[in-house]
Amino acid sequence: MRPIRVLVAKPGLDGHDRGAKVVARALRDAGMEVIYTGLFQTPEQIVASAIQEDVDVIAMSILSGAHNHLLPKVVDLLKEENIDDVLIIGGGVIPEEDIPALKEKGIAEIFTPGTPTTTTIKFIREHTCKSLA
Repeated sequence: MRPIRVLVAKPGLDGHDRGAKVVARALRDAGMEVIYTGLFQTPEQIVASAIQEDVDVIAMSILSGAHNHLLPKVVDLLKEENIDDVLIIGGGVIPEEDIPALKEKGIAEIFTPGTPTTTTIKFIREHTCKSLA
């Protein structure tokens, strides 16, 4: 059985990726295959990478404050491509009051600073569309 494939992306103009790298390493250490796209990714680039890499999960980290625009844009672009079997999660500095609206727009979960990586790993394993791991 193949490992869960996770695309870790940094959308927008946020130039800080330490948290994304910590999460990427934790996911890798948990047996997942991780593709890290690097900084300054557009929603279009993230979706293109997700399609090319045939991922099961898109994990986006954002600190810039543009989460209400960028994260739902990725969901919308996936829908335009008729892709509905990719788990989409987000993390970073996202105010608690913004989380319900993001979930309504298709983000499965938001992980804020201080969330243990084990929590993220467990969520991914429990919510991937196929029982891959």
